[in-house]
Amino acid sequence: MAATCGVIMAGGVGTRFWPRSREKFPKHLLPIVGKDTMLQNTVKRLDPLVLPGDTFVVTNRLQKSAVMKQLPQIPEEHVIVEPVGRNTAPCIGLAALHVRRLDPEAVMVVLPADHIIRDEEAFRSALSLAVATARESSSLLTIGITPTHPETGYGYIQFVNDDTAENPYREQGVMRVKTFAEKPNAQTAEQFLASGDFLWNSGMFVWRVDAILEQIRICLPDMYAQLEKIDDAIGGPHYQQTLETAYGMIRGISIDYGVMEKSGSVYVIPGSFGWNDLGSWDEVSRVSGKDDNGNSITGKVIQKDTKNTYIYSPDKVVATVGVEDLIIVNTDDALLICRKGRSQDVKEIADYLKRKQMNEYL
Repeated sequence: MAATCGVIMAGGVGTRFWPRSREKFPKHLLPIVGKDTMLQNTVKRLDPLVLPGDTFVVTNRLQKSAVMKQLPQIPEEHVIVEPVGRNTAPCIGLAALHVRRLDPEAVMVVLPADHIIRDEEAFRSALSLAVATARESSSLLTIGITPTHPETGYGYIQFVNDDTAENPYREQGVMRVKTFAEKPNAQTAEQFLASGDFLWNSGMFVWRVDAILEQIRICLPDMYAQLEKIDDAIGGPHYQQTLETAYGMIRGISIDYGVMEKSGSVYVIPGSFGWNDLGSWDEVSRVSGKDDNGNSITGKVIQKDTKNTYIYSPDKVVATVGVEDLIIVNTDDALLICRKGRSQDVKEIADYLKRKQMNEYL
């Protein structure tokens, strides 16, 4: 049987998690929740569906050594380094070239490195269904999350909820995708939830390697032309130079925009397994354990009359008096104090530091 290969996208910077997340050690390389890093947890939860020798990680030059140190079970040649970030479509296309060399009939399970999943058994069950469906077809599959509330921070996937629609996989719980939707405003999110045929877009994908490369060829021909040049150079002395030149020509685009919204054979599997993409400190606070006053505390903290506050300060004493609804993150060289509900704006702090060339804090 053809291999099932894991592809973990682990090249982001995670600027919304400043000051803990830095360029060399972004959030997926940190133990944000629990004792293991998010990357380690992502790889671990694939077992036994994907073997370590069939797992690939796409990262960048600054993070490669940390990735290899955290995942010694993965072959070094399976840690793929992008010369520059170009969004998810080039990342997936590059990984597909390497997967195809391992097994030209392989099924790819593509996952971001920074998700939290509480019910791992249900997660693997959804992935197994996706793998089985992909193995027998050229369809592109994604995992959609059954929404629990009208969330405005996620994209959505609408599926065809019609028994008469042509769908050979419906009885197995695989739904044909009708459309992808951007992050909605609050009113639209409520309408999505009420309709019953919208799912959160998780950014997790499953397909045969030949199927995704063919769809990239059809939907993104310019990108595919550059990928062909990279493919010809893999394993040769000019690989790095060819890779850098090709990436200089490739236009950054997400796999959603570039392929999934254009392809005619896209399916979604609804999943409910305690998923969270942990996109901000507010999300970390939501999933963290809390005391009787709603506080989540890590480290040396003295608090009085403090409520609904997230505090991380493992090395320095933090004292709070009469405050509530705050996020406080204290590291060796920086301190973040943010009102809850505003943590998406932390990215602007990282952008400011970059503009001012204060790179020692990045």
